[in-house]
Amino acid sequence: MATASPAGSPRLRTRLGSSEAVLVVPKQQPHALSEREPILNVPGVVTLLCGAMIAIHAIREFVLGEDRDREILLTFAFIPSRFERSLAGSWGFPGGAAADVWTFVTYAFLHADWTHLGVNVLWFLVFGSAVARRFGAARSLLFFAATAAAGALGHLAAVGTQFIPVIGASAAVSGFTAAALRFVFQMGGPLGAMRQTGEEAYRMPALGLAAMLRNGPVMGMVVVWIAVNVAFGAINLPMPGFEGQIAWQAHLAGFAAGLLLFRFFDPVPRD
Repeated sequence: MATASPAGSPRLRTRLGSSEAVLVVPKQQPHALSEREPILNVPGVVTLLCGAMIAIHAIREFVLGEDRDREILLTFAFIPSRFERSLAGSWGFPGGAAADVWTFVTYAFLHADWTHLGVNVLWFLVFGSAVARRFGAARSLLFFAATAAAGALGHLAAVGTQFIPVIGASAAVSGFTAAALRFVFQMGGPLGAMRQTGEEAYRMPALGLAAMLRNGPVMGMVVVWIAVNVAFGAINLPMPGFEGQIAWQAHLAGFAAGLLLFRFFDPVPRD
């Protein structure tokens, strides 16, 4: 049986016993400019989460008065004092027992100022987009909630039941950053060698935790991320345009949760 080769395609001929096989290698055509993948292709779920954070902050900033905004913070920020009943009774936190639950996530949609919000949104656009393209919308929303809750638990463990509220999406963003590091530097991944095109780049098999320790680019990112959090959080170096303390313990807890919970959300089969 003869196999036709497309015009311009190289042919490799080899003999298998008494048979002759023809291998046809299609000639690759350059992608048209309109077919090229956008530099930043933002999934809908990332746009939704970023849009919600921006809209909420804009309403607090330009619509609500000071008293109403204070009530919003007391209702939706994560405040460890809620869990000290003697303090909770004296402060009279709104929301009751239900708020004891939802504030583990809702605090992530509140921000101190536009700088705080901008840093989180920009970081999330990069690393959140990579993870969302791998996880899909539903898993990404659940992962956001899980890593935000882990950050709140980390803050609670660090400060006890003191009146030290925490707001901002940084813990969840840290979780998405950790999750992205599990696959973006893999061979064929978005930031790896021999990058695949389209969605295939985001479906490379993930690194195991032990393999991450042997991966130079991944560990370089981890070291930089930890150094930034220690510098601006634990050491309390001033950050231009941002007032208030950084809840670095929440960031670390969110990052750790992103690393450990990744395998339970990842839809890509493991090797």
